[in-house]
Amino acid sequence: MEEIQKRDIRKLSLSELEEFFLSQGEKKFRAKQVYEWLWNKSLKNFDDMSNISLSTREMLKTHFSINHIHVDLMQHSTDGTIKNAVKLYDEKIVESVLIPTSKRITACVSSQVGCSLDCNFCATARLKRMRNLNPDEIYDQVVAIKEEADTYFQRPLTNIVFMGMGEPLLNYNNVIEAIDKITSPDGLGMAARRITLSTVGIPKMIKKMADDEVKFNLAISLHSAINETRSRLMPINDKSPLEELGESLKYWYQKTKRKVTYEYVIWDGVNDDERHALALAKFCKLIPSKVNIIQYNPIDEGEFRQASQEAVDMYVRVLESQGIIAKVRKSRGQDIDAACGQLANKNEVGELTK
Repeated sequence: MEEIQKRDIRKLSLSELEEFFLSQGEKKFRAKQVYEWLWNKSLKNFDDMSNISLSTREMLKTHFSINHIHVDLMQHSTDGTIKNAVKLYDEKIVESVLIPTSKRITACVSSQVGCSLDCNFCATARLKRMRNLNPDEIYDQVVAIKEEADTYFQRPLTNIVFMGMGEPLLNYNNVIEAIDKITSPDGLGMAARRITLSTVGIPKMIKKMADDEVKFNLAISLHSAINETRSRLMPINDKSPLEELGESLKYWYQKTKRKVTYEYVIWDGVNDDERHALALAKFCKLIPSKVNIIQYNPIDEGEFRQASQEAVDMYVRVLESQGIIAKVRKSRGQDIDAACGQLANKNEVGELTK
């Protein structure tokens, strides 16, 4: 007897699952029960579906698999940060991070295996982009961190940021589907306002998000408001210069009426002068926005070094004098390479580009 090719059951919508049950001579409502086990209760195997008969569970195992992630390695920082090396069904690895503070616990999740954008200051950019993550793989990262928040902190997960490995807008459909599951009452039921998508800024996709009326927050990895400098840091700026990015952000605000956060690292000798600070202030005035000045986390002995405290103070002074909210964010998890820009699968799980 030829073996049935198993499908990943979480690729099916509820209606598709209902059609399957009817085709097997089963009651339609069974699909809703299974769907709840898969998403609301994040079940990892069919055997634990306690309100489903044994024969139905065996039938599901014959036809389907649950391609659940597995936390292959967990590292704990001295500041409480937890980094997960997450093994996917095809043995590829991504990383996700639990970031605890006194007021919140944030899940930083990945959207791609590797990255294709070649930002010169980021360790993840040194990895090949091998594939996009599926919606369930993104969802599972959040579930794993939610469980770790309960286990290690006895506190709930409060926020999610798409600031891990990969560019979320280059995996748009899967990221949106994952967020839909995360915010759905049938899934984790988290509020969209607690979710932030961070992108290098792809103008046509920012406009698409606005047209799709997404409810989550938008953050832009900016780092310079001068084209020449930004292109040196982020080659994608050659294809989508600041003028195009600015127009897409105006469109975003026109459609959503929600401010944008600019993520900004100040490097010694790169963008640490008043000219760059004034350019940033001007760019910030295109639409209501705020700036998170992020501490740089070195990835090797390369050209990029954290700017002086005097330069950081100068930026804050310039921005605040122009009425722009600026916060200096201290990085967490540096001792386990879990801070911004450091996710690079150092534990023999990533494939570095030559």
